[in-house]
Amino acid sequence: MSMTLDELPAVAECSVAGCSYNDHSHCHAAAVTIGGSVGDAECATFIPLGAKGGLDKVVTHVGACQRSECVHNESLECTAPSVRVGPGAVDADCLTYDPR
Repeated sequence: MSMTLDELPAVAECSVAGCSYNDHSHCHAAAVTIGGSVGDAECATFIPLGAKGGLDKVVTHVGACQRSECVHNESLECTAPSVRVGPGAVDADCLTYDPR
């Protein structure tokens, strides 16, 4: 499998409050990593407020997904058309996560 930046899924929405990369539903990280454990796909890029992070103008993509049991995961890459990130059990979760 080979992917270019244009083919990586975009983060269509992020509704997590308190993240250094989030500004009113738009993530400003160049790419996010989805981590966590089976049954809980956390946004591993979440950084609590205190330091502003990210770029002024960016379309955020999913750079890596560690949830191999997700239906959208192929070779640890996300194949969903886009993802949504929202409040989770701890901080931020991938709301597009769908276990096989």
